[in-house]
Amino acid sequence: MPQQDIESVVKAVYEAYVRKDRAAIERLIAPDFSFTSPLDNGLSRETYFERCWPNSENIQSFEFVHIASSKDHAFVTYEGSTTGGHRFRNTERLFVRDNQVTDVEVYFGWSIPHKAPAGGFVEQA
Repeated sequence: MPQQDIESVVKAVYEAYVRKDRAAIERLIAPDFSFTSPLDNGLSRETYFERCWPNSENIQSFEFVHIASSKDHAFVTYEGSTTGGHRFRNTERLFVRDNQVTDVEVYFGWSIPHKAPAGGFVEQA
């Protein structure tokens, strides 16, 4: 698949979250879909929609910082905003086959503004 097509599919997933468009994301997620994050390990398509899709109600926007695509996947770094005013930054790796996302790996980033001061760190208890 051409890199531009992969990027279009990936962007459409995030746009579906912003628009709360369940029908659009249903078409974009493959039947054999798998979702992994620091909190989730290989969720099926069904479990993803039960557990993750309800979060679309809290999403206000995504701003793409970086998108790098290869033959069958893209890395996306974005800054998101919630309807409650929280801002965050994450990176995800999305695999695409036949214009559908087959796998997502989420790597959590940080809150914006960052909880640590510039040049510093957050003390852990």
